[in-house]
Amino acid sequence: MIYWLIALVVLLLDQWSKWLVATRMDLGQVIPVLGDFFMLTSHRNRGAAWGILQGQRWFFVIVTIVVLIGIVYYLVRTIREGRKLMPLALSLLLGGALGNFVDRVRMGEVVDFFHFVFDFRAIGINFVYDFPIFNVADAGISVGIALIFVDTLLEARREKRRLAHDSVNG
Repeated sequence: MIYWLIALVVLLLDQWSKWLVATRMDLGQVIPVLGDFFMLTSHRNRGAAWGILQGQRWFFVIVTIVVLIGIVYYLVRTIREGRKLMPLALSLLLGGALGNFVDRVRMGEVVDFFHFVFDFRAIGINFVYDFPIFNVADAGISVGIALIFVDTLLEARREKRRLAHDSVNG
């Protein structure tokens, strides 16, 4: 039950934060939070992550439906197996995917607003990186993917230990 609640919380936080940005900020408006490092920037994205595949709304809707079905199936399976980290990862992924899906279906675009600029010139490196603007759903998806990676590594380690144990005792 907790994993479905986590997905719901991600979805609700995402939609609430997007509503705030869409109703309280003008498109393109920038509000500095931590100087030039972290800003809230009202932005719209008609593509995928980092703005790729702009204007492919129905492609994303169809692909997202297929992905959501896969996430739900795998989430149910991993919960039944008694796993902990993978269901958490999948619930974050599910909430994030649903958040961006709602935007695409309703408006044909996704509301983005978290904006980070990494300026290394202060430490003598002539490099500035303007990270793509993102939202709560994107953060949930990214953290979920990172946790899937961690779970995969941990599971491989556990399997290696099981095999070593079985060969010694077998």
